[in-house]
Amino acid sequence: MAEMTAEGKAPEVLFWVGCAGSFDDRAKRITKAIAKILHASGTSFAVLGQEESCTGDPARRAGNEFLFQMQAAMNIQVLNGYGIQRIITGCPHCFNTLRNEYPELGGQYEVMHHTQFIRELIEQGKLRMADGQPFKGKRITFHDPCYLGRANGEYLAPREVIAKLDAELIEMRRCKQNAMCCGAGGAQMFKDAEKGNREVNVARTDDVLETGANVVATGCPFCNTMMTDGVKLAEREDIVVKDIAELIAEAADLV
Repeated sequence: MAEMTAEGKAPEVLFWVGCAGSFDDRAKRITKAIAKILHASGTSFAVLGQEESCTGDPARRAGNEFLFQMQAAMNIQVLNGYGIQRIITGCPHCFNTLRNEYPELGGQYEVMHHTQFIRELIEQGKLRMADGQPFKGKRITFHDPCYLGRANGEYLAPREVIAKLDAELIEMRRCKQNAMCCGAGGAQMFKDAEKGNREVNVARTDDVLETGANVVATGCPFCNTMMTDGVKLAEREDIVVKDIAELIAEAADLV
């Protein structure tokens, strides 16, 4: 963003990468998939790079409001300084915080989850699927991220994007408004689980196994980690877990 501004240019959108997308090796592949889609669609975008800090979501969920306020204020200062108006992100946690919690602190932006933006690109004809679909005939189930679904009411975008893959979408018994958390939300990703007889992601993986799906589609880096761990624990090497951006990057004509 700093380089683009120095050249007197302004991007169409700011790609908010997020902590997971920046530092987690598995999530970096999701970041690259989103970037490939943006490049292929001709979308002018920029990232903040080292100027991007955590949105403060984990701090607020864990009860450290002071730290959240500090992180949010710093990010808002940077975003407003660049005159950012439209943001896309691959993380529902960042999406929820930027969209719903930053406005009261002076950060007014149009914020889109990457599945919403990918759907927009497809509808505008800027992104099309290639011939010889790699997922044709595959059974795909989608795990609803809590902060995209129940927190923000977005259930259609990811499913409409999956529909472009020419695959069979098989819904889990608990889906959409009744979807089950993967177990990582509310800063649980960064702490030991409470006492109990079963991990949440193991129970959620059972929902996946019930569908007989070949692919688990996710829309959140934390969900991706939890579902991947669940599938590994179930010793089901025949099931793959991929973000919707990765599925589209494989299936789209990115020439």
